[in-house]
Amino acid sequence: MDLPDINVWLALIDKRHVHHAVASHYWADASVQSRAFCRVTANGFLRLSTQAKALSNPLSPHEAWIIYRQFLSLPIIHWLPEPSGVDNLYCALTCTPGFVHRLWTDAYLAAFAMASKCRLVSFDSDFQRFDRLNFLHLTPTVP
Repeated sequence: MDLPDINVWLALIDKRHVHHAVASHYWADASVQSRAFCRVTANGFLRLSTQAKALSNPLSPHEAWIIYRQFLSLPIIHWLPEPSGVDNLYCALTCTPGFVHRLWTDAYLAAFAMASKCRLVSFDSDFQRFDRLNFLHLTPTVP
């Protein structure tokens, strides 16, 4: 199961997003049988989809909820509760020497994905820092 990062969900819904084509290609990949939201990705999607800095045409809170619930109604989309053991993994990732403070949320998502045995999918290359993380780094294709 894949756990898309917030940036993937946002790129999917905004046709003018710089990464929309890559996100759409990922979405169409038939080899990916299921994708999931967790509380952090759901909250991030709802929060950022209503901001002009994140989308070319920001949504109202009501519209954001509608789109989020439409995603959840798809049979390939799952809701994942916080897995057992996530705190220990989260602690281990954030207590390593050289941990960068701006990566707290990334570390949590990495720990969540590891504890859930999911592949994390993101445009953010910072996830490559986390050893043992099953990570798909989506990158724009070069013409």
